[in-house]
Amino acid sequence: MKRSLGVPKSFGISHAVLRKKFRAGMTFANYRDKEIIFSQGDSADSVFYVESGTVKLTVVSTRKKAIIAILQRGSFFGEGCLAGQSLRNCTARSIGQSNIIRLQKESTLHTLKRDPQFATLFVGYLLSRVVRIEEDLIDQFFNFSERRLARVLMLFGQITKESKSDSALKVSQSTLAEMVGTTRARVSKFMNDFKKKGLVSYNGGLQINSALIVEFLQNRPMSVNKK
Repeated sequence: MKRSLGVPKSFGISHAVLRKKFRAGMTFANYRDKEIIFSQGDSADSVFYVESGTVKLTVVSTRKKAIIAILQRGSFFGEGCLAGQSLRNCTARSIGQSNIIRLQKESTLHTLKRDPQFATLFVGYLLSRVVRIEEDLIDQFFNFSERRLARVLMLFGQITKESKSDSALKVSQSTLAEMVGTTRARVSKFMNDFKKKGLVSYNGGLQINSALIVEFLQNRPMSVNKK
């Protein structure tokens, strides 16, 4: 049986459906490229939903910066407030233009209690995020940087497909290095190898051959073996 390759599941909910469920507990905002939605250390008082676009979550310490998630259309984020988180433990920033729905904490808790359909959808999304995080941890601790980079590229390929954008993907090798947890020099070497194999190409931006990326991952066994 083939192992899941870690593309997170997303859930499409229309603006109108959320408005009906949340009424005054919902607000809507448009964000420009690189615009901050919330910052690390801000008060955690709401859950967010990506109606369109892409969002990047990053964490900064005194010495390091890490990208912990790239979220596409149909993703929730900021849900830590529902479990007692008082301050944001990361920064959320728009990649390109995005449309984001903000759901008040109290309204979200109330809707989860009274709306089984929404609760089932929300829990399903959270479980898919848990699976993705587990796979990322396995990759980070046990697998080679080359394979981790391929999984990141597969994610960006999925985001490009979901967004149905005609513009080329703009992502720097420094960003890829942050996501993979390696140096920019190693990412550059791997990307050159991927280009020779046809996995990626450059034409005004990064273009990803998702089918070849999937084939590469399936033919590149993980370092972790099943017991």
